[in-house]
Amino acid sequence: MPEHPPKPKTTSAARRGRKLLPARHHSDAAGYRVATASAAVYRILREQIVWLRRKPGEPIAEKDIAQAQGISRTPVREALLRLTAEGLVDTMPKSGTFVARIPLAALPEAIVVRKALEQVTARAAAMQARRSDVAGLRAILERQREADGAGDRIAFHQADEAFHAAIAAAGGYPGIWSLIQSVKTQIDRYRLLTLPQPGRMARVVKEHAAVVTAIERHDPERAAAAMAGHLDGLRISMEDIRRMNPDFFYEDIHSEEDLLA
Repeated sequence: MPEHPPKPKTTSAARRGRKLLPARHHSDAAGYRVATASAAVYRILREQIVWLRRKPGEPIAEKDIAQAQGISRTPVREALLRLTAEGLVDTMPKSGTFVARIPLAALPEAIVVRKALEQVTARAAAMQARRSDVAGLRAILERQREADGAGDRIAFHQADEAFHAAIAAAGGYPGIWSLIQSVKTQIDRYRLLTLPQPGRMARVVKEHAAVVTAIERHDPERAAAAMAGHLDGLRISMEDIRRMNPDFFYEDIHSEEDLLA
């Protein structure tokens, strides 16, 4: 009978290699779970902060968030680091972690940047918007009127976001809206403080309607001017909002450590 070739010997190194493979996969899976948990915590906290469910100056406890989410403190810490980089969270030695106050001195520049970009999208929308685009904008205006009537500031703000995004899309510049979102984080927090003012939401709807009318008439210069006037309104009310909510702001963008010390 022909002899069978001897089976290759399994070396200790080979055995160790087989054992290492599952361990490496386990490490990758653990890292993925931490990253996923961190991203989820980041989204939750960011929304709470931007939408003022967590007020400026309010303390943030890593332990409480970790327990509420059923996770370790590591992904919470990573999420807080991202929010710190965005200027939404401050960690002070020996004091703790807090929701960052709104940097009053940074708002005018952010508004100027946003206005310049949104004039571009409004002008472009006026040049190439279709009837369906205009109909969509008018439908969003109706949502805002309904939210105003119900006194629902959150729904109003959501519709406001949809309105500006739709203008960018109608102009063929959806990427500009993504860029605008990266520079308007602090503006959003400030804007939500303006909405309780009597007549504020109705005034915004009127300003939005002027933008839509110019777009419908394919008048790019008037559309850009209407958008600029709408966004300039944020600067006009700034001092009043600061006076009504003094604890939510700080004047010098370098001085918050003094406030939280």
